[in-house]
Amino acid sequence: MSGESGPVAQKNVLTAPAALPSEARRTIYVYLGLLLILLAFGAPHGGLIDIPVTFILKNKLHMEAHDLANFRLISAIPLYLSFVFGFVRDSWSPFGMKDRGHMLVFGATTAGLYLCFAFTRVTYITLLLATVLLTTSFLFVASAQNGLASTIGQQHAMTGRVSTVWNVFGSLPGVAALLIGGALSDVFEQESVDYTVRALFLGGALIMGAVTTYALWKPWRVFDNIYSETATRPVEDIKRLARHWPIYPALLIWLLWNFAPGSATPLQYHLQNNLHATDTAWGQWNAIFAASFVPTFLLFGYLCQRTPLRTLLIWGTLAAIPQMIPLLFINSVAGALVAAVPMGLMGGVATAAYLDLIIRSCPKGLQGTTLMMSSSILVVIARFGDVLGTNLYDHYGGFSICVIAITLVYALILPTLLLVPKHLIATVDGQSPAP
Repeated sequence: MSGESGPVAQKNVLTAPAALPSEARRTIYVYLGLLLILLAFGAPHGGLIDIPVTFILKNKLHMEAHDLANFRLISAIPLYLSFVFGFVRDSWSPFGMKDRGHMLVFGATTAGLYLCFAFTRVTYITLLLATVLLTTSFLFVASAQNGLASTIGQQHAMTGRVSTVWNVFGSLPGVAALLIGGALSDVFEQESVDYTVRALFLGGALIMGAVTTYALWKPWRVFDNIYSETATRPVEDIKRLARHWPIYPALLIWLLWNFAPGSATPLQYHLQNNLHATDTAWGQWNAIFAASFVPTFLLFGYLCQRTPLRTLLIWGTLAAIPQMIPLLFINSVAGALVAAVPMGLMGGVATAAYLDLIIRSCPKGLQGTTLMMSSSILVVIARFGDVLGTNLYDHYGGFSICVIAITLVYALILPTLLLVPKHLIATVDGQSPAP
């Protein structure tokens, strides 16, 4: 083992982030990227599984829009509590392996649950139970990835670049999963519901088995460059988290960005019922929209090393506020697919900047808790935004009211930026924020 990693690994406390050589950074990017790809495909609430399940509920179990929104609201209960899984990650190290231990134990558990439910007769209740239990187990793995990535970003003054890697590698498999998920729904349209769920869950088991195997890999350039920040006093750590002011404006901005009332179920029903989009077309729209974030994610990765985060936050938000407005002028499926491109491009810098801000805002030793708290907020606010948007869609004459509501919510991010501590966003990536 090379000696270049030893001094960092032996330290328990660092007063400032330590820059890494380019070889170490590249290894980190590859390791985190591969992990993100596996988790994006294996997530029970992700595109590969979630979209076909949505169509099973809609097309095979004949649920209405509000019924589907309520199913998604209930099945996401573990996601509302994501911060608990993050706190477990920050406080407990299975087999002394820290993040790799969580990946090993709960990767295998999630694979086993997929196998179990693959051979269980499908009803509304069993599908709901499967989604809840799979998500619960999966979140232990996700908390390890969240905590590991944010810790590396903080400890080595590379929060912007970690945000870029996170978003790019999280989006690309997400795009593929959305395309495959929509296509699978069409392929399985003539199959029984039991056959469809069995095929989906066996695929999920295979992917999570790969995650379990991945946990055995320990590249030294990644793990020997991380010093221990394990939380050991739960009550004191919770108090420390509650007193840490920087997380509040960062999480409020994240809340506003992900509220988007009407961007899920109402948009799906608008495209399919009003514009007559197929299941595949709905998957394609989501895939194009997600893929179109990637160029501006990469732009952020370039700019963050040259421009203070404050500037990127402001300009990214200004670009993102009118993101949904193109949908007001669309009257065909082809037009919607084209409009998804500029809509995605408009959101990339903002998304990456907001994640960078959250990573910078984490209190030491509680990165997993903070990042999983952001996941909780994302899911809670997105699900309730979906319910609100569905009610607006059902009672106020269609999708236009949803676009108006989303735009107004996004506009509230600008004044919220004034609450962010100035020192935290005054530096470019690679420089340590002033204390």
